[in-house]
Amino acid sequence: DEQGNEVQVRWAALLILLVIIPTIGGNILVILAVSLEKKLQYATNYFLTSLAVADLLVGLFVMPIALLIILFDNAWPFPTALCPIWLFLDVLFSTASIMHLCAISLDRYIAIKKPIQASQYNSWATTIIKIIVVWLISIGIAIPIPIRGIEEGNGNSTNITCVLMPDRFHDFILYGSVAAFFIPLAIMIVTYFLTIQVLRKKAYLINKPPQRFTWSTVSTVFQRDTTPASSPEKVAMLNGSRKDKTLSYDMPICRTSTIGRKSMQTITNEQRASKVLGIVFFLFLLMWCPFFITNISSVLCNSCNKEVFQKLMEIFVWIGYVSSGVNPLVYTLFNKTFREAFSRYITCNYRTTKPIEALRKCSSRISFRSSVAENSKLFVMHGMRNGINPIMYQSPMRLRSSPIQASSAILLDTLLLTENEVDKTEEQVSYV
Repeated sequence: DEQGNEVQVRWAALLILLVIIPTIGGNILVILAVSLEKKLQYATNYFLTSLAVADLLVGLFVMPIALLIILFDNAWPFPTALCPIWLFLDVLFSTASIMHLCAISLDRYIAIKKPIQASQYNSWATTIIKIIVVWLISIGIAIPIPIRGIEEGNGNSTNITCVLMPDRFHDFILYGSVAAFFIPLAIMIVTYFLTIQVLRKKAYLINKPPQRFTWSTVSTVFQRDTTPASSPEKVAMLNGSRKDKTLSYDMPICRTSTIGRKSMQTITNEQRASKVLGIVFFLFLLMWCPFFITNISSVLCNSCNKEVFQKLMEIFVWIGYVSSGVNPLVYTLFNKTFREAFSRYITCNYRTTKPIEALRKCSSRISFRSSVAENSKLFVMHGMRNGINPIMYQSPMRLRSSPIQASSAILLDTLLLTENEVDKTEEQVSYV
């Protein structure tokens, strides 16, 4: 008995040092980083903050009690009425962590697939609504536990084992595992590969930049009056008419290369972010898959040894808990802004750096827009002077692809993606 108690104490100390403390500390650092760093305050990272809150709650309320259960030889050390509440929190926070990863993968795929539409609805309020929906789904999955447990539990029993018994929770274990793990897993796998496919397609088309573009038209027509009775310089302006004629224009090589470099940098950053997402999802699959497979097998296999399943569940659930501490480690290794913020917070330095790079980018965008506007004015002046008959003109910022070259079809999408994301650098791209 003494040797057994000593082994339990050693396991408890190991779990505290390697799992509980890193989970609590790492997720607190993530919450601080997103709250204090301006460069990290955008929609995807608000999902990360909510994910960190769920993982932090696992480290604060679920892991310590699970550790006490180990120390008390798998007996529930608290009043029996609290057992279903703890199981509810366990399932709720773990499911919320999984659902957040699923929501992040969906949100990222939509943002890359349809950047224009996503940017229109990518507001703070929309993000909050998405986060609330994720938590409501998690609550809906976990809520049967306290209801069924409180109704069927025996409040006078002592030395109970606080687990979801297959006899009482047969349907919940089966359908809850499918809803909380296997469906989100399928969504994450599909969206991940679709995201990689879209990024490869965009990168391929950007590497073959189009040479000719067609400017779309506006409703004002400039027409030169060539009748003898008219003045040679008289120009009639006809409003309210719109024709389908277009103007072919050769874009300067320097501007094409600049746009290509900016767009390619955006695609490269997104590809790196998707690779990190792949690492996060792989670790998530590696850590939670054994638990949920064993969980379902304990219900479906009636002839299997229940004690063996129970021992496996005790091991695999802690492997699943490790997932809550892995995410901050992944952020630290792959994101420079998170890494710098964590290093400062550990030394109790909470001052944020000024976003000088953002000011520099803002000035470059203003310069680019000014040059486009100036070119538009010059074109209109020369068109009126040289007697363009009849041409409709629009600013080059409203660009559409020429039917001559099909590979330019994605350029507008890429240009707007680059502009809407303000040419994200490595520090500005979310890596999860």
